[in-house]
Amino acid sequence: MSESSNVPNEQPASFEAAATVEGSSTSGGTGDDVRESDSNEPPAFKVYKPTSGSSSILPTDLPDSYFEPTALDLKLAQSQLSSRTQALTNAPLQLRTTREAAEKAKKERWPNTKIRVRFTDRTQLEKVFPSTDKIKSIYAFVRSSLREDVKPIKFILYQPPHRDLKVSDLKVKNLTLAELELAPSSVLLVRFEDESLNGSDVPAPLASNVLALAESLPAPPSQEDDSSSASQSATNKGGKTLGSGSAAGGKKIPKWLKIGKK
Repeated sequence: MSESSNVPNEQPASFEAAATVEGSSTSGGTGDDVRESDSNEPPAFKVYKPTSGSSSILPTDLPDSYFEPTALDLKLAQSQLSSRTQALTNAPLQLRTTREAAEKAKKERWPNTKIRVRFTDRTQLEKVFPSTDKIKSIYAFVRSSLREDVKPIKFILYQPPHRDLKVSDLKVKNLTLAELELAPSSVLLVRFEDESLNGSDVPAPLASNVLALAESLPAPPSQEDDSSSASQSATNKGGKTLGSGSAAGGKKIPKWLKIGKK
């Protein structure tokens, strides 16, 4: 079964074949990953529920514009893209032995890659793949986790703002997860060709046995805890509070600063 993509703001006719996920003859592509949860062994993947309850704003109340990347997101993505482009441009200048040594060191450092696939309602699938795997392994895992009526629908995995990870792209399909700069961990978003599945208020179209494993995301540290820790650190540093009569670490206040305070 072939996958295809739909880059945001483009016409539906622009969908291309995004992945080739084979049928029942392909191991792991038609539910093998999900069936692991039916045995007595713990599942080889995790499912995280959308944020709810303690949040003052439910995900269903958020407008679609909330999920659009901010200027800071775009700047960070552009910086990462520039670094990746520069690395690819300079790669031919490196000696073959140097490149091989760098790749070997990367494989030894990050033998596995943790991938989180986030749906538009913020439900997330998480699984650890060997870093030597290719993107088609992630497509097969996601498809095996979908409802039966949704499995035939084409989708694409991407990173905002404009990095589409298509299996039909030769620059993507032949590279390992490590070579795609996804190791040691990355978050991928999923977008379906059927726009009715892409709304922020649309529940993730996952199989019932997959949703049954859903758990809450670990709560992040509160801002109050962070601020109190920072305040405590500033107070305890050098045994004095920053901003008191003398500088931290027992340093004297410069004369020009003393004059300015008069």
